[in-house]
Amino acid sequence: MTMIPNLSQATDFIWRTARLLERHRFAYLFLDGERQAVLEALRPYQNPDGGFGNALEPDVRGPVSQPVPTWTALCILDEAEAFADPMVTRACDYLLSITTEEGGVPSVLPSVRNYPHAPWWETEEQPPASLNPTAAIAALLHKHRVEHAWLTAATAFCWRKLDTLDTTNAYEMRAILPFLDFAPDRQRAEKVFARVGPKILEQKLVTLTPTTMDETHTPLNFAPRPQSLARTLFSDKVIEVQLDALASAQQEDGGWQFNWFAWNPAAALEWRGVVTIEALVTLRAYGRQS
Repeated sequence: MTMIPNLSQATDFIWRTARLLERHRFAYLFLDGERQAVLEALRPYQNPDGGFGNALEPDVRGPVSQPVPTWTALCILDEAEAFADPMVTRACDYLLSITTEEGGVPSVLPSVRNYPHAPWWETEEQPPASLNPTAAIAALLHKHRVEHAWLTAATAFCWRKLDTLDTTNAYEMRAILPFLDFAPDRQRAEKVFARVGPKILEQKLVTLTPTTMDETHTPLNFAPRPQSLARTLFSDKVIEVQLDALASAQQEDGGWQFNWFAWNPAAALEWRGVVTIEALVTLRAYGRQS
């Protein structure tokens, strides 16, 4: 039996528990809500320097701009089909201001230490650039054909890092794969994917059998859309099993749960709204709609 999520129950969950931004995102995606409402809810998370903070990334509670929340904001603008909004250019200007000599941005800046944050959000005093989130941010800008000085250097950084990539991790791969999906040099992207993509399986970064174990990554995390290059790594049977598991993971309250450590009750509640939208978007992309 093909499992289908219950959108009515998910709607009730969002109205009861999600923050304002996720309410508007959900309404736009599933209830014919207004795009402008999403933009107006997102705008307060952007700082005068152009970056995003203010707990847009629920595990980083401080107001200061950070690279990952800036990526999150761009994901939301992509989702809302609103890359023409001035928030994009301002975000790119911010990224340029924090770019290292390598050409990319760090995953987290030392200013994170000044405010409450999850224990895994730590960094050194002068953190190096990293593919996560540089590659994922560059992917979105390439997808929307944004022209900005930051993207040129960031793209070159990503290719250099990918040319020598050996050992990796799940979160880094989840940043790399969108870059390879949308990089304009398709021949190079497909060649790199042929070498790098199988590392997901070779280095056991993915859990092929549905499980309730903490901090696992499923095939759908790597291939959230059927068009993703990473979709070719998994059989139709594996994907169907994963889709059934994802749909079945809808909780009695209508929402989905995340599978990493809940260090803060407020962040945990905020994350549930986020992952509920992510689950429904993935299921819809694969044709699992109620």
